[in-house]
Amino acid sequence: MQCYPVPDLQRPLVDKFYRAHRSSMRGKGEATLWVAKDDEIAGALNLTPMAGGHWLTGVFVAPSRRREGVAGRLIAAALDEVDGPVWLFCDPELAGFYQRLGFVATEHLPRELADRLTRYRQTKTLVALVHNR
Repeated sequence: MQCYPVPDLQRPLVDKFYRAHRSSMRGKGEATLWVAKDDEIAGALNLTPMAGGHWLTGVFVAPSRRREGVAGRLIAAALDEVDGPVWLFCDPELAGFYQRLGFVATEHLPRELADRLTRYRQTKTLVALVHNR
């Protein structure tokens, strides 16, 4: 399995992957889209530059490929290519997964992410995590 950033011309393939699995996730504007791929895309994520670091979103693995380590390998590959902190928001039930990858809970966020988290928490229970590179 290879994990790599998707060239701009192939960005629509990532959205097609998300849609094929009925995921509401999409490739975001200025984000670098990453995929884990062998014969087909097994997982994807978005890594968006932000305030001296990056924001990790859109982590999704095809249901048939879960429990194979796809997400962990994909996230590790993306983290290896960036400097500075990487923040994410997740359901509290997923925090342990991300902590095993080196993320820690935080409430110290760039202003833009802090405001976004406040809005999201109006309708969802989320925790903020950071991975310091």
